[in-house]
Amino acid sequence: MSICNKKTLLCLAVSGSLFSVSYAANANDHHDHNHHDGEHHESEHRHHDAHVHGVVETNIAQDGDHLLFEITAPGADVVGFEHAPKDDAQKQVLANAVKTLNNPNLIFTLPENAKCTFEEAHVSHNLVNHNDHDDYDHDHDHDHDHDHHDGEHHKEHGKHGEFSAQYEYHCEAISNLDQIETQWFTYFPHTHKMTIQYLGDAGQKAASLTPKSSVITL
Repeated sequence: MSICNKKTLLCLAVSGSLFSVSYAANANDHHDHNHHDGEHHESEHRHHDAHVHGVVETNIAQDGDHLLFEITAPGADVVGFEHAPKDDAQKQVLANAVKTLNNPNLIFTLPENAKCTFEEAHVSHNLVNHNDHDDYDHDHDHDHDHDHHDGEHHKEHGKHGEFSAQYEYHCEAISNLDQIETQWFTYFPHTHKMTIQYLGDAGQKAASLTPKSSVITL
């Protein structure tokens, strides 16, 4: 069962409430949106516009002592291509990327005194041939949930290779969560920028992280 199935309200916070923060943080990076079509339409545009090579979008939501990460990344940022692997070398690159994405402790560093424990990861991608399901993802059931949750975003799969990752942490002392650091740029150097939108007890925060500035203060 996916994180979203278990924590619907938290996922709605990630996918909906954070849009206003995302829009403000990225107003200079993307085309203006129409504000009259409602949150659902705007959310679809957010996902569509997020697919910019070199830019990875990360939403972080807190609910009590739980912390949920949601990452959307172009295939080019993660593996350097946006199509199904064409040879064994690309298959290995993809396998290594999926393995890394399934270990968020490599990607994010949380303050020790927040006592956060990683609980779940769900990673999916669409860099796959229709007749080659083995390389698709390690959470097929979640992928169906993810496709349904994203609606129109699924239609973009025919045009853009993309990765999606969700992580859940339980933090015994979440009040001590005052910053989050990422090592994403170390593992995926094709990325030039990671946009972060956070919603939690510390309020709403937005930041753009780069290889030289990889910490968001909450």
